[in-house]
Order: sequence, then C-alpha cells, then structure tokens
Amino acid sequence: MFLLCLPSLAIAERCTGQTPCEIPEGSYHVREPDGWDGTSPLPVLLHFHGWQRQGTLIVNHARIAGHTRRRGVLLVAPNGPGRSWDWWNRDTANIALGRAVLEDVKARYPVDTDRIYVSGYSWGGSMAWRFVCADGADVAALLSISGTIDQDEDCATAPREVRHVHGLSDTVMPYPTGPGGDEMEPVALWRRAFGCGAAMREGTWQAVPWLRLERFAWEDCATGRVTLDQHGGGHFIPHGWIGWQLDQLMGREPRYP
Repeated sequence: MFLLCLPSLAIAERCTGQTPCEIPEGSYHVREPDGWDGTSPLPVLLHFHGWQRQGTLIVNHARIAGHTRRRGVLLVAPNGPGRSWDWWNRDTANIALGRAVLEDVKARYPVDTDRIYVSGYSWGGSMAWRFVCADGADVAALLSISGTIDQDEDCATAPREVRHVHGLSDTVMPYPTGPGGDEMEPVALWRRAFGCGAAMREGTWQAVPWLRLERFAWEDCATGRVTLDQHGGGHFIPHGWIGWQLDQLMGREPRYP
C-alpha cells in the first residue's frame, strides 16, 4: 500500500537539495533519487543529522545521499533546532517536528508508506531512536549509527525492524556494554520489546575492503527483527553501511556503492 499525492512541479523545484522545505514546525531538506520518473512511489529515508550539522550536509553526504539516490529512495533530512536535537526526554518537541516533516513529504511526493525508514548518526542516531520509540508505528526499520537512548526505557511504539551499528573504539558516543561487559547491550531495549531470544552470530561482512563488520542477529522474536553490527573503529558512518541495509530491506543483493 502507498499514499499517492503528487507535487506540483513548481513546489518540487523550489524545495530540493540546498533549498529547505519550510513548515510551521521548522524545515527540512530532500534529495530525490537519480532518474526518478516523478510519479512512481518512493521509499523514504528520514535521517537525523549529527551534532551541529544541518540537512544541507546530509543531502550531499556520500555515505548517506550517495546510497539513497542510487536505490530509488527519497532522502529527507530535518534541520534540528539550534543545529541539535533534544532526544533526552520522551515529550521532546523534536518528535512532533519529525512527524510534521513526514506528513509534509507525503503531501509533496508519492510515498511508499510500507517503506518508511528512519536513520540517524551520532546525536542524530539517538534522536532516531527517540522518534521511533515515541512515534514509530508506521516505520519499517530503524537504521541507527553510533547513537542510542537509555536501554531501560519502555517505548510506546516500535518499528518493524531495528538495525544498529557501533564502533567498539568509539570515544564520542562510547559503545554501550551491559553487565559483565555484555557487548549485545546496544540493542537490549529492542530485544526486550520484541521478545527476542538468543543472538545468532552471522559472521563478518564488508562493503569496502578497509572496513570489516561483525553481525549479530535476533530472528526468533515474538515480533520484529534486530541486527547489531560491530566494527573496531571509532565514531563515523561506516562506508557502505546505509546502502547495504537498504538493499537488504528492499530484498536486493547488497552492493557498493
């Protein structure tokens, strides 16, 4: 199922790339996929930027936009108030901003509502967690990079699937470990919410030769699915990671870029 609502050409031309889309709650940027025909329904990646960034960076970022534009995915990048996000509180106004952005996108573009993905990096990764925790009932998957919220929280809603990646040597948003040094702690909240059992070690994978990731997956959940990718590096968006996840989520053979 998808919601079809076509934009006028004038609106689409004024509100893409570096030109922000203005709404009462704030603003956001969009990057249309390469070769889009203007009518086909679009999967959406709503991405929350990192600390002191804005959507203008996201829609030109090789490790974000570089993957969405090649996969027929509409990239949507809200601008955080004061170049930041308040993800600490359940009632943060930033949740309403994220929702208003999605609704405005639906009014401008033909959105495939079965393929709404939410992602974020660093501070924005934590905001992505906060958003789907509070208003994620229509989200197909959370793609979070190096940012979480308190794993003891209870969420009002949840996405259908969660994918998280974190560097073991991250010193900016340190890799969360649980009791006894449990390295599965970064996704403890969703494992509990989905009623998951033991992790399956799926081995290593890599989109580029210089970065290897180890994947753990939880398939035997009452609802949903969870994956955790670890790498030995620090605080960065892994090359190829977003594209790899989108390919898998959309039933395609993963490729780079």
